[in-house]
Amino acid sequence: MGKGSEAPPHSVFPEDIPQPTRDALFYAVVVSLDGEEVDGVSLLDERQMLPGQLALTIAALFTGAAIYINIAEQPARLQLDDSSLLAEWKLAYTRGYMMQASFAIAGGFFGVVAFFSTFEWRWLLGAAVLLVNWPYTMFVMMPTNRRLMNTPAGGAMTETRSMIGRWGILHAGRSVLGLAATLIFLWAQR
Repeated sequence: MGKGSEAPPHSVFPEDIPQPTRDALFYAVVVSLDGEEVDGVSLLDERQMLPGQLALTIAALFTGAAIYINIAEQPARLQLDDSSLLAEWKLAYTRGYMMQASFAIAGGFFGVVAFFSTFEWRWLLGAAVLLVNWPYTMFVMMPTNRRLMNTPAGGAMTETRSMIGRWGILHAGRSVLGLAATLIFLWAQR
């Protein structure tokens, strides 16, 4: 907008902002509402951004829960005697399994929706990384999980403790996958 152009009729910008800056801001707001490009950058409307924001938020929740297990819950439970250790692990596993599985599915779903809303490949990559938690859990962690779940409460021994220690190492893989998906979703928003 040059010297001869007029400012928008009902300016919402304070008077202390110079006219060229107000004109540029007005132009950016008007163009962004139309969903066009400003300086070669596509401006998305809220409907296109919401699935990506949900994917990022849910992946971050998944990651936070997974990391909490690794840095707080697992070390604390390893301080218990063998029988109490197994009982606590079983309770935590049963409750945590559904929560983390739900986060992985929901975050992956919204990542795929964000991909189809924007056709930005990074949303699909983030969704795939988050959803890889399912096969990782089923094929890598599940044998240990089953052995621990099938161990009777009174049958816990030193081997049970080492299996739970191994489970903690395997669970760190879920934390890494969640963190990678979160970072990819964050990258996709740029």
